Amino acid sequence: MRDIISIATTRYSKLLFSKPNNRHIKTIVPSIIRNIMSESDHQSPAFTSPKMVVKKILAKSQSEGDGATVRRAIGSRDLRNLDPFLMLDDFSVSPPAGFPDHPHRGFETVTYMLQGGITHQDFAGHKGTIWAGDVQWMTAGRGIVHSEMPAGEGPNTGLQLWINLSRKDKMIEPRYQELLCKDIRRAEKDGVEVRVIAGETMGVSSPVFTRTPALFFDFTLKPKAQLHQSIPETWTSFVYIIEGEGVFGSTHASAHHVLVLGPGDGLSVCNKTSEPLRFVLVGGQPINEPVVQHGPFVMNSQDEINQTIQDYHYGQNGFEMAKSWRSQ
Repeated sequence: MRDIISIATTRYSKLLFSKPNNRHIKTIVPSIIRNIMSESDHQSPAFTSPKMVVKKILAKSQSEGDGATVRRAIGSRDLRNLDPFLMLDDFSVSPPAGFPDHPHRGFETVTYMLQGGITHQDFAGHKGTIWAGDVQWMTAGRGIVHSEMPAGEGPNTGLQLWINLSRKDKMIEPRYQELLCKDIRRAEKDGVEVRVIAGETMGVSSPVFTRTPALFFDFTLKPKAQLHQSIPETWTSFVYIIEGEGVFGSTHASAHHVLVLGPGDGLSVCNKTSEPLRFVLVGGQPINEPVVQHGPFVMNSQDEINQTIQDYHYGQNGFEMAKSWRSQ
């Protein structure tokens, strides 16, 4: 592999320094990368312009809710938001800690359990527990008040992703989509296993309806395995590493790092270690609208935020049951 990279570097250097006009390099460099792929791996990438990592951030632990701990990968000072994504928390909670009654408006929450379980209930009477491998895709829309509390002794761990809604969808009626672990579609090939939470890859697709078009894949790469995954070119995309370490594009990263991907239509990943590499790849179509956030409320203007606070306080416009309801 070292020899191949050396050859490619030499070719690239010749191109860079032999042409005073570098406009042609954009079209030539991806073909060199494709040649490297074909020489080093029998898999062929299903894309022409590889994405590279443009930002690498270590998600640091912080307190959240009532005694819970989260690693905030998106939504921190280092990465405020990533249109259409507002927040990504890698959470860990054990009794008596948790996320007691709290409201949402204007976006969706995706909760993906990795270990243990979380019991959730809301003011509309919806109640249930999701366990390791289960997914809850909640559209808060015009308003939800709910609680999320640990179902077992713990630690109960998982990921929660907040996805923004466009202006036309912010005030829709709330809804839930839930997938049990056994119902999440999977595929495996050449040392790469994927669980498809949303979108389609490796010939399998998720039944989840994404109001904001999105993909959410949970990949595990065995030692020495490689992955070439296509991603819609105009979508925002990122990686969050759950465990292990690997090379993403040309960037080496390990557990608890979030990697923001730049322009291109696909990502190449290699696990060069002797341990498994597990990460989620998430992508979504940008909404390109103003984002004004006040805690659990996300709207398009400060006036809409002020109205939301008023609606919640007075129990109106979607929050009618908020004043009288308490979780059990």
